[in-house]
Amino acid sequence: MQATATVLVYSDDANIREQVRLAAGRRPAADVPPVEFLECATLPAVLKALDDGVDVCVLDGETAPIGGMGVCRQIKDEIFRCPPVLLLIGRPQDAWLATWSRAEAAVTLPVDPVEFADALAALLRRRLAVEA
Repeated sequence: MQATATVLVYSDDANIREQVRLAAGRRPAADVPPVEFLECATLPAVLKALDDGVDVCVLDGETAPIGGMGVCRQIKDEIFRCPPVLLLIGRPQDAWLATWSRAEAAVTLPVDPVEFADALAALLRRRLAVEA
């Protein structure tokens, strides 16, 4: 198992980024490595971080002016071996948009710690299995 996993968190709202950090904790599940968070509030910062290497992306679909759904679709088209994406959506009815954006998972806002940690751990397992 790798020493740590890097989780990119994209949101223009510092409170959302904090909710994500607190929900995941240092280790979202016992069978995944501890996580380090890389917070981004703009699309250029996300693209730079992806160039540097990220294990999982958490994108806020409610971010303005460029929402996480659009960012997800863009990076899925442009980034070779794009990391899995966990999309934060405003309401359950937006799940079809998460599918359109090609996100591997979606959870609703406000962040539920148990649901979020489970979804993040599943994506980390998936990413680590691909790298193995």
